[in-house]
Amino acid sequence: MSHDETATMARAGADTSAPAEPIIRRTLHDELLERLRQMIVDGDMTPGEKVPEKELCARFGVSRTPLREALKVLANEGLVTLTPNRGAMIAGLTLEDLEEAFPVMGALEALSGEMACANITDAEIARIKQLHEQMMAHYEARELRRYFRTNQKIHEMILTAARNRTLSSLYRSLEGRIRQARYLANMSTSRWTQAVREHERMIAALEARDGAALAQILKSHLANKFETVKDALEASKNT
Repeated sequence: MSHDETATMARAGADTSAPAEPIIRRTLHDELLERLRQMIVDGDMTPGEKVPEKELCARFGVSRTPLREALKVLANEGLVTLTPNRGAMIAGLTLEDLEEAFPVMGALEALSGEMACANITDAEIARIKQLHEQMMAHYEARELRRYFRTNQKIHEMILTAARNRTLSSLYRSLEGRIRQARYLANMSTSRWTQAVREHERMIAALEARDGAALAQILKSHLANKFETVKDALEASKNT
């Protein structure tokens, strides 16, 4: 690093010892898509609700063209349904759909863990450990939404470390529905504690670069998550 670069980082208060974390320059489409997806999985727009296109255009400062392009992607992910002359609606969650999606996602999670252990860098492991510590702080403070978001970043970093674009594409085609189901299901205290313990085991397997162990933990972790979602959906039918 040159003298000028060092001085610039010092003025910015940068920590030169921190793990590398590349800046990702997103397109308008990617940024809009992620914001809409997050609104759905956070429950800000609920199943059966009509997507308020005019309000969203004003909120994000975009025209209807990029908004509708983003809605087409979300429709492919199963988060939105598009009806001619009626616009877009937030898709409902059915137990039958999730019974199909969760095992497939479990297999993808397992594969991402196995491949990540073969390709991950020390800097990426260090960053994941930092995120794990943040997640634990949210757990201790019972900040469920922040916990979920940090949790998701960990899973996304493991996926990135797998270094496989085909796997990433398949994963992202399903993750929206899985995230939406997770947010709609209330976790009991015991299940939340169990999930945290599973994440601790993930970190240990990742540090050991034990692909087989991490694959099994990730698959089991998602299966346990599905049981929580299943209980919530069945309970909602009886109310």
